[in-house]
Amino acid sequence: MEVVKIENVTRVYKIGKIETQALRSANLSIANGEFTALIGPSGSGKTTLLQMIGCLDQPTSGRVIINDTDVTKLNRNQRADMRRGHIGFIFQFFALIPTLSAYENIEMPLLLNGCGASERHERIMELLKAVDLVDRANNRPDQLSGGQQQRVAIARALATKPALILADEPTANLDTENGRQVMDIMQKLNKDTGVTFIFATHDPRVISYAERMVTLEDGLIVKDSQVQK
Repeated sequence: MEVVKIENVTRVYKIGKIETQALRSANLSIANGEFTALIGPSGSGKTTLLQMIGCLDQPTSGRVIINDTDVTKLNRNQRADMRRGHIGFIFQFFALIPTLSAYENIEMPLLLNGCGASERHERIMELLKAVDLVDRANNRPDQLSGGQQQRVAIARALATKPALILADEPTANLDTENGRQVMDIMQKLNKDTGVTFIFATHDPRVISYAERMVTLEDGLIVKDSQVQK
């Protein structure tokens, strides 16, 4: 089953009279349960493609289909509903709310989705256990290491049981050991839960975990290959 389908997507940005093509007629299908890396140098279009898949931006032309829904036909509120219900995000700078504990950061998307108190607690504790942070549940982000913060972010991304997790340079601000731990956790969650992971990166540490690599250059998908393990 396809979770993501990109059809002839082009994205043109205009600054004054200057036009920049960030994506050029991109076509891509991602099946349920894949662990895929979008790779390429800075400016290649990988983050733009991730933003299209995440309903954070709209293509200039072409279609983006998520879980059989053409999101290019949705209005802003409907795209927000799609993000909230079907897509989890992991960012380079963690994007945790600094005044909230690890527990409360994971709880936030569940509150927004109207999840009941007992169900919220059960889900949060399950996720804290999955990312090995039960003993840090009450710590705020400034009381956690970078690796621990990213693990909280992973748990938060999984809170609503999305079909798809998008990670933009998830290890960029982590040292080698923390980067490895984060990727180990993401890989294990992919295997255990079947959730689809797509991550944009130029970090060789991350690329080594990929089961599929989609290479972009100058807004074009130039290579799409399965990784032989």
